[in-house]
Amino acid sequence: MNAGLAPRGVQRILRNVWHRGDVRVLVVEDEEPLADAIARGLRREGMAVDVAFNGDDGHEKAAVTRYDVVLLDRDLPGMSGDELCREIVSSGELTRVLMLTASGAVADRVEGLSLGADDYLAKPFAFPELVARVRALGRRATPPAPPLLTAGDVELDPGKRTVHRAGEPVELTRKEFGVLEVLLSAGGAVVSSEDLLERVWDENADPFTTTVRVTVMTLRKKLGEPGIIETVVGSGYRVPGAGSRNR
Repeated sequence: MNAGLAPRGVQRILRNVWHRGDVRVLVVEDEEPLADAIARGLRREGMAVDVAFNGDDGHEKAAVTRYDVVLLDRDLPGMSGDELCREIVSSGELTRVLMLTASGAVADRVEGLSLGADDYLAKPFAFPELVARVRALGRRATPPAPPLLTAGDVELDPGKRTVHRAGEPVELTRKEFGVLEVLLSAGGAVVSSEDLLERVWDENADPFTTTVRVTVMTLRKKLGEPGIIETVVGSGYRVPGAGSRNR
């Protein structure tokens, strides 16, 4: 994420928005064809996937975005996979680490797990097994149920993934729900279209697409009147009065 897109406080808020429906994955792998193939396959499984081809880029992405699972090759250019694993573990985040390596020796598996990795998979691997392991780790990365997000008579439950207005359920698509969750989590601050793309979709999304504008338009229609989402020309969107409430 470009640090100039939002104030530092908003960046912190956006980083802590949890995505309950999709598993958010970072693939750190220097074999580009393999990394791209893994990313394509996981996206077909409904996951949001970012890719880094070296340890330094992986470290930068992990520092900005809260991932559920990091698929991490041990042998990386720049920052090593072992060092990046230590950084992720020491950060205190709930992010889970799945080590990928060309060696399946017991000693290597033990060493990888001793670094704090949550799982270990030797190459070559069966893709269905990779998907199953990522989903299992994603479930373990889920934090305790967060507070309800509110604005006026609109209530969003991040845990149950439900939205109500004046007590009546509002049926939203996965992306509409994600956009509303990010906007409510910002607590009334302006969120740019770029930030919404980064948080609700992934870095593979076209930054010049009208996807965000169209999604906000359909979200407004479903939420009805009076409208709660304001457009801040040249900056993005906000929901005045957004806050949270404990259960």
